[in-house]
Amino acid sequence: MTNIITHQGIVENISGSQVSVRIIQTSACSTCSVKGHCSSADSKEKVIEITDTSSVWKVGDEVTIIGATSMGMQAVFLAFVIPLFLLILGLFVFKTVLHSELYGALAALAVLVPYYYIIWLNRTRLKQKFSFTIKPINN
Repeated sequence: MTNIITHQGIVENISGSQVSVRIIQTSACSTCSVKGHCSSADSKEKVIEITDTSSVWKVGDEVTIIGATSMGMQAVFLAFVIPLFLLILGLFVFKTVLHSELYGALAALAVLVPYYYIIWLNRTRLKQKFSFTIKPINN
């Protein structure tokens, strides 16, 4: 198993040291030969912002963006695992304290508001932590 994630894309915009690369993110089955007969195959266009100080890129260049697999695992942990844990823990605590499932569930959901606010406050630091590198495609 490799420790890197790679996507091919096209440079869409350059603004100072920020390079915007458009990639097509596909599901695992979207390259299947019978994808036209299956409803689970999908693909999405995404724009990835990459900080790159070199000025060798031009709009329209075909590039490969590279990131570490560990970044993906950390992102899943921050976006899904921790909130799920907080939700379940909050549900049990608030249900016991408030003696109502409805109010316990609403209070447990309310616990997620400060969590995601903290994530939002740390977006600059997270953006530096979850960064990609860019390389030209070798033809």
